[in-house]
Amino acid sequence: MNPKIYIETSVISYLTAWRSRDLVVAANQEATREWWDEHSKSFELYISETVIQEAAGGDEHAAGRRLEIISEIAELNITHAAQDLAKGLLSEIPLPKEAEIDGLHIAIATVHGMDYLLTWNCRHIANAVLRHPIESVCRKRGYEPPVICTPLELME
Repeated sequence: MNPKIYIETSVISYLTAWRSRDLVVAANQEATREWWDEHSKSFELYISETVIQEAAGGDEHAAGRRLEIISEIAELNITHAAQDLAKGLLSEIPLPKEAEIDGLHIAIATVHGMDYLLTWNCRHIANAVLRHPIESVCRKRGYEPPVICTPLELME
């Protein structure tokens, strides 16, 4: 059985976006494409309604590409347990109100027992300063958190 991975929206956005003029973003986009093409098949991929809603936003053409990519990925339910954990993450970790959706991504992945949460959101999700507090809140509530990482960290 392959490890389970929750794909957060930023990964889908990097995968489908036009190549950025910003060199760092362009490199991350390329790493995302490489991970998707060469490594994603080694994992069971999952998303949530939250990912679908975010992917559907913005430019209609770009949204269509994002939705097409995720159309065959299994969807996890947003359970009451995930909503409660997300509230706990927001109240116990120094996350701003606008990071509410980020807390929900973490909570969904955690409650559903994902092995990894793949993201390019290094401000509120894959953030070394927040890693320990996120893991602590999850464990305090009886959950083992997923490894939160970027596609670069999941390439062999």
